[in-house]
Order: sequence, then C-alpha cells, then structure tokens
Amino acid sequence: MINKNENWLYTISPKQKLIDINLKEIWFYRDLLFLFVKRNVITVYKQTILGPLWYFIQPLFTSVIFTLIFNNMANIPTGEGVPSFLFNLAGITCWNYFKECLTGTSDTFGQNQSLFGKVYFPRVIVPLSVVFTNLVKYGIQILVFIGFYIYYVFFTDKAAQSSPQKAMIFLPLLIFFMGLLGLGLGMIISSMTTKYRDLKFLISFGVQLLMYGSAVMYPLSYFKQKLPNISWVVEFNPMTTIIEAFRYMTLGVGDYSLSKMMYTALVSILLFLIGIIIFNKTEKSFIDTI
Repeated sequence: MINKNENWLYTISPKQKLIDINLKEIWFYRDLLFLFVKRNVITVYKQTILGPLWYFIQPLFTSVIFTLIFNNMANIPTGEGVPSFLFNLAGITCWNYFKECLTGTSDTFGQNQSLFGKVYFPRVIVPLSVVFTNLVKYGIQILVFIGFYIYYVFFTDKAAQSSPQKAMIFLPLLIFFMGLLGLGLGMIISSMTTKYRDLKFLISFGVQLLMYGSAVMYPLSYFKQKLPNISWVVEFNPMTTIIEAFRYMTLGVGDYSLSKMMYTALVSILLFLIGIIIFNKTEKSFIDTI
C-alpha cells in the first residue's frame, strides 16, 4: 500500500510554466553537463590524423582564402593599417562560435532521441553542453588570433593602426550574446525539425547564406557604400553587430555603438526565451512524432 504522507525525494511531472528554466535542477546535473562537454570535445576529431589541430587549421585556411579572394582579387578594403588576414580571422573566429552553437543544437531531439526516451534529466542540458563545448573551441581560436596579432604588431609593420580599445572589457558580454543567439535559434530549429525533417537538410545551406549577410568577409561600411538600398538587411543582423564590435575592440576598426549592442542584446534574449518556450513544449511530445 502506498503511503500518501511519504516524502518523495524527486517528483517528475510535465512542465506547466510557459518559460521554465530550472537553474537549480541544471546545477544539480552539472556533472552530467560536464560529461557531455568532455564527450563532445574528445569525440569530434577522434580517430583523425590531425586531431585537435583542426581547431587551428579551419579558421586559418578560411581566413587565407577570404584574404586572397575578397581582399586581393576583389579589392575589398579592411581599414587603414589593418592587415587583411587579421581582419578576416577576427570575423571567422566570431562566426565559427555562433555557427557551431547553431548547427550543434539544431538537431538536439533527432540526435538524442534514444537517450531522451530512456532516462530523465533536464533536456536543455544537451544544447547547453554544445554551447560550452564550442566555448572551449572559441577560446583556442582566440589564442590563435592573439598569436597572429602579436606577430603582426611586433614582427611586421602592417598593423601600425591596429590597437585594442577600452571597449575590450565588454568582450565577455559579447561572447555571452553570441552563445545565447546560437542557442536560442538552435532550440527553435531543433523543435521544428521533429515535425519538418527538411529543415535538417536546409540548415547547412541557410547558415552559409547567413554568413554572407553577417559582414564576416567585408566591413559593414563597405556594404552600405556599395548597396545602400539593401544595407539594412546586413545592418540589422545581430551577428553583424557582434562581428563589427569584436573587430572594433581588437583592431580598432568597425561599426560599433551602444545602441546597436543594446539591440543585439534584446534580440538575443528574445530569441533565447522563444527557444526555451518552444523547446519545453516540444520535449513533452517529440518522442511520438520523431
């Protein structure tokens, strides 16, 4: 016979709130979060010849290609005294973090359906682990950027006008909004892919298009000069603001303003809240539709 007065240690029940972020429960499962992060870091390049060196190779090769095509061949300016390679490396470093957060969380339910169907834990831990995993990669790529910055400043005369700005103190906030933006969009897309599988195939194509609309390989001022009628498409892209702000903080070039940062913060928080709402609603019934 069940004792109704018995005090249970845990009670598992469906979420009732519209926005439910149980930080206490996430903290309780922090060891699981750490294990997911460790698994993601170790297994990405497991059984590859170069292994973790791909963390360095990918942004460097992409920056070289962008420099050759967009700056040397197309003559797109990067700002007086700013080396084209550093300009592109700054954009690629930011873009890679956002892109990996977005693509890594965009198929959360599909990739973890067997795990979700067997054991309980806060489902949001899985997309969170992707964000923290990519934060490790971003840290490595930031070190690469710093290394090349030091090289250009002290061993060449090509970075005479480049200098970090006082706004650098806001870099952690910039990284936070990058992760929040990728996480929010990723959770929205992940929830939609449980019913619309086509999105899974369109995401990689869509991310490539979004990169060209995020001022990764060109300055925003150049785009506004060449295509003033549609410049708002790029200008109101939150990732454009983040990339331009990062370049301003590190190289002293870029379109940076407090109003644009506030706009980006608002959009990032709004998309994250929408993502949490849809994610929480989907996790209740996704196992029946996936």
